Amino acid sequence: MTEDLSPAERYAAARKRAAEQATALADFREMYDFGLDPFQIEACQALETGKGVLVAAPTGSGKTIVGEFAVHLALKQGKKCFYTTPIKALSNQKYADLAKRYGADKVGLLTGDNSVNADAPVVVMTTEVLRNMLYAGSQTLLGLGYVVMDEVHYLSDRFRGAVWEEVIIHLPESVTLVSLSATVSNAEEFGDWLDTVRGDTEVIVSEHRPVPLFQHVLAGRRMYDLFEEGEGRKKAVNPDLTRMARMEASRSYNPRERRKGKMVREADRERERRQRSRIWTPGRPEVIERLDSEGLLPAITFIFSRAACEAAVQQCLYAGLRLNDDEARARVREIVEERTAAIPDEDLHVLGYFEWLEGLERGIAAHHAGMLPTFKEVVEELFVRGLVKAVFATETLALGINMPARSVVLEKLVKWNGEQHADITPGEYTQLTGRAGRRGIDVEGHAVVLWQRAFSPEHLAGLAGTRTYPLRSSFKPSYNMAVNLVEQFGRHRSRELLETSFAQFQADKSVVGISRQVQRNEEGLEGYKASMTCHLGDFEEYARLRRDLKDRETELAKQGASQRRAAAAAALEKLKPGDVIHVPSGKFAGLALVLDPGIPAGRSNGHRGFEQHDGPRPLVLTAERQVKRLASVDFPVPVEALERMRIPKSFNARSPQSRRDLASALRTKAGHIVPDRHRKGRAAAADDREITRLRAELRAHPCHGCDEREDHARWAERYYRLRRDTQQLERRIEGRTNTIARTFDRIVALLTEMDYLRGDEVTQNGKRLARLYGELDLLASECLRDGVWEGLTPAELAACVSALVFEARAADDALAPKLPSGKAKAALGEMVRIWGRLDALEEEFKISQTEGVGQREPDLGFAWAAHQWASGKGLDEVLREADMPAGDFVRWCKQVIDVLGQIAAAAPSVSGAGDGDTVAKNARKAVDALRRGVVAYSSVG
Repeated sequence: MTEDLSPAERYAAARKRAAEQATALADFREMYDFGLDPFQIEACQALETGKGVLVAAPTGSGKTIVGEFAVHLALKQGKKCFYTTPIKALSNQKYADLAKRYGADKVGLLTGDNSVNADAPVVVMTTEVLRNMLYAGSQTLLGLGYVVMDEVHYLSDRFRGAVWEEVIIHLPESVTLVSLSATVSNAEEFGDWLDTVRGDTEVIVSEHRPVPLFQHVLAGRRMYDLFEEGEGRKKAVNPDLTRMARMEASRSYNPRERRKGKMVREADRERERRQRSRIWTPGRPEVIERLDSEGLLPAITFIFSRAACEAAVQQCLYAGLRLNDDEARARVREIVEERTAAIPDEDLHVLGYFEWLEGLERGIAAHHAGMLPTFKEVVEELFVRGLVKAVFATETLALGINMPARSVVLEKLVKWNGEQHADITPGEYTQLTGRAGRRGIDVEGHAVVLWQRAFSPEHLAGLAGTRTYPLRSSFKPSYNMAVNLVEQFGRHRSRELLETSFAQFQADKSVVGISRQVQRNEEGLEGYKASMTCHLGDFEEYARLRRDLKDRETELAKQGASQRRAAAAAALEKLKPGDVIHVPSGKFAGLALVLDPGIPAGRSNGHRGFEQHDGPRPLVLTAERQVKRLASVDFPVPVEALERMRIPKSFNARSPQSRRDLASALRTKAGHIVPDRHRKGRAAAADDREITRLRAELRAHPCHGCDEREDHARWAERYYRLRRDTQQLERRIEGRTNTIARTFDRIVALLTEMDYLRGDEVTQNGKRLARLYGELDLLASECLRDGVWEGLTPAELAACVSALVFEARAADDALAPKLPSGKAKAALGEMVRIWGRLDALEEEFKISQTEGVGQREPDLGFAWAAHQWASGKGLDEVLREADMPAGDFVRWCKQVIDVLGQIAAAAPSVSGAGDGDTVAKNARKAVDALRRGVVAYSSVG
């Protein structure tokens, strides 16, 4: 090719190559034994020119290379780089990767659990740690040049997403931001916001998967391709799957068919049975065996239940599955024993170690948040090494942990979201199936969905074809954020800062379209106003009188209807079984016998919980032998008993003979009675003074005599309708504009009322609150302020602090939680009382928990377990009494330790050297008491 170039072109190409070789990117590329993709090169070049970057690319595409280049640049330039991740497990993994590449002396780790070489030039940390550093003005921030925010799409997270925005907004301007995100459909919008708050930011979007993904459906013994092979971008759903789904939906044998007179031939049923025998949901061992025979292992099977993950492993063991040979088994045992050497034998027994090890030796494991962190890390390591080939996992595994597989299996496309069973979203499907296909190992990845009843191939194709999902901000101000901002910037500047959030950016953007509609409406209103102009007088005033009259008449009509409904309901409530009535209207109008008067108006406990009723619903037998439950709409007017009848004890509403006999007796007894006609009373409008006044003013108005009055009135009606619509739009704009700042104002007002703030001054109480992070920050501060925890032992303090962090996975009101006795119980009761006081204050200041702001009620469900563990009780006893998986127990203990550390730092500010010091000392002692055994085990440091 170079021979075809002119001398000038060859010279230019040589200069370009020389310039590229002199860049930091050239050095960086030599560190890898594979070439970089175009999107990686583009992002790295932008970084080297001093721009920030947002990289949105599919899972497994290698976007972390860009983050590692930021680390490389920082070391080359003598600056610091912080690499932030959303979860501790990912931080630990990234720390290990970077320490291996650059040396342990240059890389540190900071999470809630570990602090390793915190002053190193490169520090891996969770995003919360960096947020806390920014608010505290930590000296560690000096010399910071780059911040990498891995999995930045986490800012959509309802509970923790706000932390990402806080960091982005508050980072010093001199810091270059590297944002790494999954593929999102509004990357450009997010990039525009980053451009606004961080300066020049390059947006690099890659839709390309380095390993192509093939979609399948496993039904019975056969694996079907989801899409039909063919040319063109739009893929067609496999017609075999569509035919199977249609057949299952329409040909299922229905015994009612016989009653309809449609006899189903035995031959048809036999043919259907044969057809259906090809379609079933294969069992878990069957799925793994099938994948193994097709060469599709290693595989991750996503099951949206921890218990089901453990059950899946047991099912595979009982089925005799063995995916490892003797050599691999020996290697597994060696690695497992090395990684778990620090755990005492008695704890291993409690943790189900031997059953877990048996699964690992066979190449099968579970992976979920209920497992001990050490166990999870071992599973991850063995899977990456190819020694575990089948993992049954909950969706938490999809959150960035580097565990790629050849195949991903989804048992169902529905999961429990904490409130209800809901379909997984296209974004969730993309995130889960993104694990399929290992770069540099597999030629292709495979996503397999199991056939289920009522399966829809079109729905699955929609999930698989929608590769993106929008990024939505979940940012909300908190009490801790408010005092920290006011302390650093003052109220006015803090308010301006919050208005730069992505949440407000998105809200303001949505307002643009509504504002345009308001402008169009206002132009229309001018036109309508001109059309209703009358030469005799002010027609707008006349139209207003007509509207006021109509509104008053409507109001009185509603009142009358309401009174009639109330009278009818009151009459129904007086009915008794055996009353003969005349149903005034509806499908079953006419003579009827009351069998059951129904229930009174209000709430009743139905099969769907409490149901609302607007009045009694009597069960009646009509003269035509029908037994029906009537509704209040059948009784527009009050009804009275015409006669009484005895209902035989032998009467059976389901028996046609019983109904016939009783209906005959009803006609004989009361068929001749003619019900009184309900007479309408005088209309309320006839005697209403306001209506009389408005009618008089209308008649006296000059426009009343206009020949074109009704034409003008039609234009006036359009005018008022459009004005009402415009006012609604303006209210929507007002509701969306400055929403974050208005919430901040309400929080500041409450904190001022409670003496945490005085104007731009942060009080001593406020400075304490500034050190307390978490959902119940204000409650923790109030407990310190009121001395609730003074005089408690370390174990009792641990029990109380647990109520600030613990949240039960499922609401269970059946049993009150077991609580430690004595001072701890009294302190917990006092905490709930303080929360009640705060809840009332929040209501007064219109701070709503539904908006993600405010203090939820403390959960006492972990208090006993925390107290027992801090008191030195054994793991077996604590877990048995807590009825909690080891992984959950460890995670809650670590969160309690984190908050105890904050309390130890904040408590001395209560009273200088008095009781606050005692609380601080006991908090530190409680940390030591909790951090033992399984809670202390860590794979890092």
